[in-house]
Amino acid sequence: MTTADTAATARPGAAHLLAALAGDALGGPVPLRLRAWDGSETGPADAPVVVVRSRRALRRLLWQPGELGLAQAYVTGELDVDGDLAHGLRTMWAAQRERGLRPPRLTPADRARALATAVRLGAVGPRPAAPASQARLRGGLHSRARDRAAVSHHYDLSNDFYGLLLDDTMAYSCGYWAAERDGFGPADAQRAKLELICRKLALAPGSRLLDIGCGWGSLTLYAAERHGARVTAVTLAREQAAYVRERVRERGLTDRVTVLCRDYRDIEDDGGGGHGRDGGHEGGGYDAVATVEMGEHVGDAEYPAFAAALHRLVRPRGRVLVQQMSRGRVAPGGGPFIEAYIAPDMHMRPLGETVSLLEAAGIEVRHTESLREHYVRTVEAWHRTLEESWERFVRLVGEEVARVWRLYLVGGALAFEEGRMGVDQILGVRPGPGGAGGLPVATPAWYQGLDRP
Repeated sequence: MTTADTAATARPGAAHLLAALAGDALGGPVPLRLRAWDGSETGPADAPVVVVRSRRALRRLLWQPGELGLAQAYVTGELDVDGDLAHGLRTMWAAQRERGLRPPRLTPADRARALATAVRLGAVGPRPAAPASQARLRGGLHSRARDRAAVSHHYDLSNDFYGLLLDDTMAYSCGYWAAERDGFGPADAQRAKLELICRKLALAPGSRLLDIGCGWGSLTLYAAERHGARVTAVTLAREQAAYVRERVRERGLTDRVTVLCRDYRDIEDDGGGGHGRDGGHEGGGYDAVATVEMGEHVGDAEYPAFAAALHRLVRPRGRVLVQQMSRGRVAPGGGPFIEAYIAPDMHMRPLGETVSLLEAAGIEVRHTESLREHYVRTVEAWHRTLEESWERFVRLVGEEVARVWRLYLVGGALAFEEGRMGVDQILGVRPGPGGAGGLPVATPAWYQGLDRP
């Protein structure tokens, strides 16, 4: 027992009152050590230490119990973890699984006790304002204007920020760790992923590729440079579109790549693969369509129309590749923190449901591949970069946004590690006359040589 614990037997400090309150809300003892603003501590001596820096954190949790309130307190610095944040989250989630701790569901009696504790600790007050980094969207769910605002909230943070976080491919999606050898790093994993996608899509010189949700152009540029494809790249984020156009000019690819800042619902189909109003080659004549980690942002009710658009835009016997995150049936969305700070309005579902939606749109699904463990490595690499260049990130976006990203990356890596989230590549074809699919009977040698940068 520590000195602080001994002193508490005579006069409980804030940490002891908070631990009792949290235990009531969770249905069992908190598996973490708590340290409060008054210097009091309680909890297992060898557990990760959660530091409640101010009464404001308690007030925030009274108004917003659960994950979102905790996230708000963390990103503002009102609450912190002393040491390894991943260790703290892993300990809490393990206790929830193994000891049956439940998310807070406060009854009127629980709320009365919490209020009495807050009064005793001097934490009662008006509801704290949401942190500035939290998304504030208006309009109908998945309207064009709201979707554009949701994309801008995350992806228009700044090209400088993402340039510092990502490797030189600027790929902001799961890499493919094709080798275990020393020297095979994040950029190699991203290039291996891009090559794998191009092989699955059977791209060849002159192939027409539609890249929906092109990000900073990693697939677009790779397919045009390495495979000679003619690419139409589509994004809703203006900063991304400007970045990709500049890279296209720098690399002399203006004759192969057209970049559109457009909603996927507004991609024109002229029926013959001709020129659209922006000079791009739009229509049902695309040889291949790819969408890499964009489908999560479409929305649940809108996904059938999205799948129908994939079918409409690819030619008969053309291929469609969807790389998309998944989640179990219990929690199909991204979770309160992700949806408030990272990807507002996102919707994830089990892999099988996505496959069914694609099939219902007329796409024949021919191959699926889980990349879940690959995403653990990918996100951990981004987190290492964030911590190694912490001060530079803070100068770029401020400490609150940097803390948002720390929580996002640490929590994301653990979610993939523990199987609460997944990511998959789904390869399909639009059947041709008589059901012809255009894929060889034998399994292609997609994976040969991916470990060579």
